[in-house]
Amino acid sequence: MSRIDPFTRENIGQGLIAAAEEMFASWGRTSQSTIIYEVLDYAAGLTDSRANLIGQANGVTGFLGTITYGVKSVIDKFGLDNLKPDDIVLTNDPYTGSGTHLCDVSAVMPIYYQGELIAFASNKGHWNEIGGMNLGSWSTGSTEIYQEGLQFPSIKVYREGELNTAVRDMIAANCRTPEMTLGDLYAQTASLRIAERRVVELCDKYGREAVKESIDSLLNKGKQRALNELKDMPKGTFSSEGYIDTESNGIDDVYITAEITITDEKFIIDITGSDEQVPAPINCTRYGALSAARVAYHSLASPDAQPNEGFYSPIELKGPQGTVFTATRPAPISCNWEGFAHLTDLVARALAPVMPERITAGHFLSIMGTIVGGIDDDSGSPFVLCEPQAGGWGAGVDKDGENGLVAIDDGDTYNIPVEVAEHKYPIRVEQYAFNLNSGAGKYRGGYGLYRDYRILNSSADLTVIASRYRYPPWGVAGGQQGSPNYIEVYHQDEEEPVTRPTFTNYSLVEGELVRFVTGGGGGYGKPEERNPKRVLEDVRDGFITVEEAENAYGVCLDAEKMIVLKEETEKLRSNRP
Repeated sequence: MSRIDPFTRENIGQGLIAAAEEMFASWGRTSQSTIIYEVLDYAAGLTDSRANLIGQANGVTGFLGTITYGVKSVIDKFGLDNLKPDDIVLTNDPYTGSGTHLCDVSAVMPIYYQGELIAFASNKGHWNEIGGMNLGSWSTGSTEIYQEGLQFPSIKVYREGELNTAVRDMIAANCRTPEMTLGDLYAQTASLRIAERRVVELCDKYGREAVKESIDSLLNKGKQRALNELKDMPKGTFSSEGYIDTESNGIDDVYITAEITITDEKFIIDITGSDEQVPAPINCTRYGALSAARVAYHSLASPDAQPNEGFYSPIELKGPQGTVFTATRPAPISCNWEGFAHLTDLVARALAPVMPERITAGHFLSIMGTIVGGIDDDSGSPFVLCEPQAGGWGAGVDKDGENGLVAIDDGDTYNIPVEVAEHKYPIRVEQYAFNLNSGAGKYRGGYGLYRDYRILNSSADLTVIASRYRYPPWGVAGGQQGSPNYIEVYHQDEEEPVTRPTFTNYSLVEGELVRFVTGGGGGYGKPEERNPKRVLEDVRDGFITVEEAENAYGVCLDAEKMIVLKEETEKLRSNRP
């Protein structure tokens, strides 16, 4: 029998979720790094005393599994008896639970009430610098994890509230920007105490047992919702395949495949048959793959469902260790988002024919992780611009694709605003515009972006990685494929740009320009079925030319309109590359 009424139970449950959201907001307000307070490359959540996720606030969707598995790794390392009130543990070990690259550091804090462990507060976010061979730490050219920065194998940075100065000093000595990195550490750990305070307040107000019962209720409701959603999903086994084509470390194509089985109780992803892990940092570990499975499943089953362990309970990941999706030590994982993102895409592509109302055509997919860094001429200090790029999403069964959004694994993050980038770093943003190449269809794919950085420093290094360079986003039901991702570097003494999907510590000098080109999404349905009024609107908006209206969509405008529209569209497009 329940000891509390349903209204109280709901108030407590929402209070726990609010605690996670307040932890998220607190870290964002107090961080020193643009990757946190502008890009929102972090997440925060609460688990119960057994590491079952209660609620999570996300900037990065790719962190949907990492709170759970990060807390589990801490419990596995210390055991519950060796954790004390006010302990805070750091971990970024991708092979034991943290799940992503070493820059993404998890902090875990046990929450006690009257001597009993009630919950764990945990957050995870991108530290702009954590050592390693590359300025900005993550690298597109690493061949083993030891080149990628400091590893924290679940270590106590605070012991019963006291800072472990040895850990602090080790971090400071191994980072190029110690003040910023330690500032982010202090902001991150302080936000955990906000969550602890809120949980204790709930226990004070409603009682310890009421809080524990409300946690169980949240998890049970999540599981029941998941089972209800599974009943409405198509049953059977569906498969897809593809390639990761970043060209990192000279590796052209990495074959990937997935088989998705849906039953009334299970959502199973089997990655058996995918290529083995490679000596390039595009691998992800099994914990990263489990997070990708959560993202894919959540978006298909019920995008507005509250993330918790109950809701994710039907997910099962199958496949051997040692693949590009289940890499083992010491495989490099700096750009793990490539493996992660392509796994979500395999799920979407396999299920698109049977779930057209829930899945759009392929999108640009690669976050095109970017570092522009160097030593500032004026201050003599290192600078590190680190951000994702945004691009075009695929069209849906009844809608055009979205323009200029970040990829699925980065979720609610942003790139750095132009004004902030120009203020904090020695660059000038000379262009930020739509890339008007996307998949034609009854509904067209969304547009990618052009973003141009002019270097204003005597020198700088470029590190960036992109996939979907040779294999553009896929179309659905006769829709055409989208356009590729790539990067162009314009050197002052060369007429043609250097064009690649990946650059590693690539040297630039003052006056040179980097152009990031993100692809457009795939189309949905046959182009000739597009409403002529929509085609005319696209011409008038300067998105397509009069010739493209006729060639791609078969819409022939009368002679008088053609002359006027040609002049208008040529004027609109005159300043675009």
